[in-house]
Amino acid sequence: MSEVEALFSVLRQTADPPVAEAIQRLVDGGTDRELNRINLLDFSRKTGLPEERVIAGFLHASRLGLFDLNWNVLCPGCSGVLDSHSTLKSLRHDDYNCALCAAGYEASVDDQVEVAFTVSPRVRRIAAHDPDTLPIWEYTRQIFWSSGIAFDDDSFARLIEEATLEAIELPPHEKAVLSLQLPNQFCIVFEPVMHSAHFLDIGGEPVRERQHMSVVFTDTEAPTGTVKMHPGPLRLTLENQTDTRVLPSVWIVSDAMHEMLGKRKPILTAKRILANQTFRDVYKADNLNVDQRLKITSLTFLFTDLKGSTALYERVGDLAAFDLVRAHFHALLDIISSEAGAVVKTIGDAVMATFVNPEQAIAAALRMREAMDALNAQRGTNDLVLKIGIHAGPCLAVMLNERQDYFGQTVNIAARVQGLSVSQAIHVTGPIIDTPSVAEILDKAAITPIRKQAALRGIADKVLVFEIP
Repeated sequence: MSEVEALFSVLRQTADPPVAEAIQRLVDGGTDRELNRINLLDFSRKTGLPEERVIAGFLHASRLGLFDLNWNVLCPGCSGVLDSHSTLKSLRHDDYNCALCAAGYEASVDDQVEVAFTVSPRVRRIAAHDPDTLPIWEYTRQIFWSSGIAFDDDSFARLIEEATLEAIELPPHEKAVLSLQLPNQFCIVFEPVMHSAHFLDIGGEPVRERQHMSVVFTDTEAPTGTVKMHPGPLRLTLENQTDTRVLPSVWIVSDAMHEMLGKRKPILTAKRILANQTFRDVYKADNLNVDQRLKITSLTFLFTDLKGSTALYERVGDLAAFDLVRAHFHALLDIISSEAGAVVKTIGDAVMATFVNPEQAIAAALRMREAMDALNAQRGTNDLVLKIGIHAGPCLAVMLNERQDYFGQTVNIAARVQGLSVSQAIHVTGPIIDTPSVAEILDKAAITPIRKQAALRGIADKVLVFEIP
């Protein structure tokens, strides 16, 4: 048995078997392009396999060394990859700039960081492992743009044919002179390796005399600028002063470009991975540096606690209470995982969990309440009374006590909202109730939330909360 076959044998034991088989088929028969920056949500759609099982399978495969996991910082405008990291620890929290869009962005891990998987070179060598050898258009397609662009061969061919005036490969320390005929349209001199762009604002009367423009590529970040020009001939001088090749092209900002960039598909984001239980379990030591603070603009927090657990121990005894509390934890953790959430930590009899979307937390909370009712029915008692609170909002992903945790007012409010419950009721905040998919779940369950104004300990202003009876 070869090393790769042995790794797939282990994968079939740790991941969902159909997912492991689908991954092996992809590695064995996929094209080079299909094995670079694999979009797991797209893979799930094409194979018909559940997203959470696919994500878990690729995480296990990556941990075994079958795939390289990359965290790609994306431009929200064009979905270009502004920076790529092999570990979340190297992700910067400062601003990123997209030369193509001429805009700067503060990196968050919501929608701007793509988690993509590329087959390891030890498993199968593909062209993207040597990006400097990729033809110009394959480099642009596979390296510059993310897996969120819904490329198809027709639209990409149209971009090349209709929107490109010229494109060349310029070796290190070489110079090229291009003769172009500028149309009366906005154009961009774009270079994907150095991430530089120069904009040609073309207008006015056409001219016959040759216009001149020079672009020099250096090892420092190339500035983005705009030059006014007239329709007509242009002599464009390109000079590469770096030690690597550059791939400059001149694009017309046309319908073909807008059409291609407008076709998007969902991507696996860093926020979703951070809120994934398999990732937390498999990559415990590889999450964040102790000094890192990653901003998340919206995450849903669910807190639970058992009411009267101290009295429970006194009433039924330590051994019986321990077994009961353990059964309660087992039920909660299974529900959180099945609703695509992740357990951040347990504190005594309390649980802190995260979900990407509010509806997942609501579905989990309703199932938790049913699970406690079932456990009580089995014992013929009402010993297990679960208090649940849910809130969503911005937060920081941090490392505390050698594990990934979350910090901020959103976390504080979620914990305090849980404290409002005195029975099996669930308390949630306005941002949760305002989510349309949450309203659908409650309508289907024939539940009418009860609106309240609550003063929460440590929170200056009163908070609008809703009780889900």
